[in-house]
Amino acid sequence: MTIDRTTARRSTLTTLALVSALALSACSSMTQSTTASDAEGTIEKLNIVVPADPGGGWDQTGRAMETDLKENELVGNASVVNVGGAGGTNGLAQLATETDPDTLMVMGYVMVGAVETNNAANRIEDTTPIARLTEEPLVIVVPADSPYQTVQDLLDDIEAKGQGVSITGGSAGGADHILAGSVLKEAGISPDNLNYIPYSGGGESLAALLGNKVNAGISGVGEYAEQVEAGKLRALAVSGEEAAPQLPDTPTLTEEGIDLVLTNWRGVVAPGSIDEAQAEKLTQLVTDLHETDTWKATLEKNNWSDAFLAGEEFQTFLDEDIASVKTTLTDIGLL
Repeated sequence: MTIDRTTARRSTLTTLALVSALALSACSSMTQSTTASDAEGTIEKLNIVVPADPGGGWDQTGRAMETDLKENELVGNASVVNVGGAGGTNGLAQLATETDPDTLMVMGYVMVGAVETNNAANRIEDTTPIARLTEEPLVIVVPADSPYQTVQDLLDDIEAKGQGVSITGGSAGGADHILAGSVLKEAGISPDNLNYIPYSGGGESLAALLGNKVNAGISGVGEYAEQVEAGKLRALAVSGEEAAPQLPDTPTLTEEGIDLVLTNWRGVVAPGSIDEAQAEKLTQLVTDLHETDTWKATLEKNNWSDAFLAGEEFQTFLDEDIASVKTTLTDIGLL
């Protein structure tokens, strides 16, 4: 049988056109699928608000998250912005006006107290809780040449001299301030005897201690551990249930006869304006970060205890912690 060459050529061209159309259609479908996945899944640009000046625990947390999220390619990009002042309530006020749903703000126990003592207009209850990340015990220290060898020595002097004995630490109403008042309460000493001198950062309180401008100081173990090891400060007690890894020879408050345990936790929240789907996306992002080997190494490097709670569990914890802090602040005379 003889086949007409013109007919064969037309048939071949038709077949090629059909194959090309099918290929283009497949590519188009794949592109649309990828775009939809990116829109619903991967966050291209994450904003991390640190409501404190650079250098402290919140800043370290925010920058560790930025590094580990990018290293594990969990986000396209991430950046940190510092909004310091007022125990984090300045940052909380900025979060209240944030319109980008892909935003997280580092916060924690310090902010819970600061909101109450500053009578802040913007409240944590107005944010979207995402996750609790870490916790760290506090430590009570004195200058190396201080006459105080134990916590009881310090308390005896406060009872005798009242506000003639000064204690420095972070923001008013924060974890350091609450611990100072709570120790006095547990020892049966009036909160009126407390002379607490707040600073916005650990560096300032450290300078006051090393310059003998104050009698004692309270901060996270990580803030003072290096100076204790160098012999410039003496650690009297830590506030956790067990000895801190950085200061294994320092007793706990409980071991020193003060029935008190207090840890400074840190976590992240999102703007209160985001919807449920956006909240779930951010919660999953932080959960994925928590599961990485990189984040586990970050915890170990910084001596942060893993205190992870996400979503509704964190919401419940936060509600209970806010109520507890209000009671404590009232009991020790700060409210």
